[in-house]
Parts: sequence; structure tokens; C-alpha cells
Amino acid sequence: MNDQIISLEGVNIHQNQHQIFNNINLKIKSGDFVYLIGETGSGKSSLVKSLYAEIKVSAGNISVAGYDLNKIQSNEIPILRRKIGIVFQDFQLLSDRTVNENLDFVLKSTGWKDKKAITKRINEVLESVHLEGFNNKMPYELSGGEQQRAAIARALLNRPDVILADEPTGNLDPNKSIKIVKLLKDIHEQGTTIVIATHDYEIIKEFHSRIIKCIKNKLMEISINEL
Repeated sequence: MNDQIISLEGVNIHQNQHQIFNNINLKIKSGDFVYLIGETGSGKSSLVKSLYAEIKVSAGNISVAGYDLNKIQSNEIPILRRKIGIVFQDFQLLSDRTVNENLDFVLKSTGWKDKKAITKRINEVLESVHLEGFNNKMPYELSGGEQQRAAIARALLNRPDVILADEPTGNLDPNKSIKIVKLLKDIHEQGTTIVIATHDYEIIKEFHSRIIKCIKNKLMEISINEL
């Protein structure tokens, strides 16, 4: 049985005619917790985008959560993204809707129809990120850390196999950053694969795990001592 949930073999990634990565290889097993690091402009976000089919690779083979992204059709991408939870630096909550309405929107847009099941799932994910009772809050009523928790709740709705977090602590102070990564660690311990793109080395030092560095169009695995 192949337990690799993410596989890149000989992959090239371009954006706007500019080569971001050349002939990179990466294997991430189901249940891994991986940090993706690198200087600003090193390609972390482009690599994450390639994993949820926002950017198409220009050469090589790439598969994520059982999908061959070289061959994926546009109508299959929403199905892929039900298997992938995505967390962004700027939260990307709908500002004119409550927390409950944000989550309800995602469930309905991914095929949920049963109102009781929707309510139950929303309450489950809010409890799992310690936001129980926040259903009727508007995003502007939440702190940055609370908004990111709501964004993680949104990512968890469809019980994804993988969570891709692109600079999830980028807009948070150090204390809130630690709490967010602790939450992602807790989710990981339930069996979810986590990939965090970050330039925040303090969270890596707090929660040691596998580290992949983006450098000079390549990927390099490094140890905590090499940070």
C-alpha cells in the first residue's frame, strides 16, 4: 500500500514565465507534519498552490490525496479540495457573514444539504478549535487569533486528509502564533497530514518536526540545528 499522500517527482513550477522550481522531488507520508521554509520569494506559496491545483506544474509528476494533478480535470478540482483543507495568512473569511454563515456557505457549496447535519458539523469544528459559542460573531468582532481559528475550523469541515497552511501565523503576534500551531499539532495527532509554509522559526523551535527548505529553485531537507 502506498502511504504517500503527497508526491512530486522531477517537478518544474513556473509562474509568469519565471521558473520557481526546477526538477524537485518531495514525498510526504500520510500523517506527516512538515514545515516548508525559505526566504521571501523562494517559492513556498507557489509550491503550496501547486498542491491544491491552483498552479499547474510545467514538468514532472505530482499527486496529492490520491489525485494525479497532471491529469486532473477542472470539474474534479472541487472534489480534490474537499480532501484538502487550506488555511491562509489573511484568514479569507467572508467579512459580511457570521462565523456560522461562513462555515454554512462552505458546506453547502461542497454538497451538504441536510440542515441538521450541517449544524452538527459546524458545532463540532468550532468546538475542536475552541470557538464554541462564536457562531453568531462577525469576523470583525474576533481577534486575529480567533479569526485564524475560524479559518482552521472552515478547513476542517469536510474532514480533509491534508491541511495546507500558508503562513498561518504571518499576521499574528508570537503568543497567538504558538497557540495556532499547537492547535494544528493537536489536529495532526488525530491523523491529519499537516504542511505549514512559514518563515516563523520560533514556532518550528517550539514544535520540532520535519523541515523542507526552498532554496535556489530546489528543495532541501534540513535539521532543526541548521535553521
